Amino acid sequence: MKPSHTSDTPTVAARVFGDNLDKSVRYHDLLATTGSVRGFIGPREVPRLWDRHVLNCAIIGEAMPQDASVADIGSGAGLPGIPLALARPDLSITLIEPLLKRSTFLLEVVEELQLDNVTVVRGRAEEKAIKAEVGTVDVVTSRAVAPLGETRPVVTPPRHAWRCHDCHEGKLSLRGARTRR
Repeated sequence: MKPSHTSDTPTVAARVFGDNLDKSVRYHDLLATTGSVRGFIGPREVPRLWDRHVLNCAIIGEAMPQDASVADIGSGAGLPGIPLALARPDLSITLIEPLLKRSTFLLEVVEELQLDNVTVVRGRAEEKAIKAEVGTVDVVTSRAVAPLGETRPVVTPPRHAWRCHDCHEGKLSLRGARTRR
C-alpha cells in the first residue's frame, strides 16, 4: 500500500500511528478522494483532514484501557473509529452506521486497510437487534451524532463519562459502557 500524500503528513502522525502510519496515510487519502466525492467529507475539510479529523480522533485512544472493546455510534466516514483502530491495534472496534452508502464505504476501507480489529454493523445503535449483535463494550464513542443527553439512553450508565473539550463536533466517549438491551 503506497501512500500518496507523505509530504503532507504531519510528523506527529508517525508517533500516533506507529507501524500503521502507511495505513493512516491511505485512510487520509480515501477520505480526501472517495470520501469527499461521496459527500462524507466537505471539500473545505480536505486541507485540514489530518489535524481536525484523523489525528483529532486517534488521540482519544490514549484514554482507553488496553484491549478494550469499542462501539462507535454513527460512524459515518469512520471517524473516530478508523483512526482509533489504526492508532490502537489492541482495541476491538465496532462501527455502527445506519446508512447503506456510509456502511459500504466503511466496509471498503476496512477491507483495503486490512483492519482485523474492526467490524462494521449496519443499523441504528438503539435498535434491539443491533444492541444484541454488539453486546457489551468497554467504550462507546460518537462524533457529530447527538448531544450527550440524547446519546446516553442508548447505553447503560457508564462508570465514567467525559467529553473531549478540545475535540471538534462534540466527540463523546463513555468508558465502562454497555449497550442497553
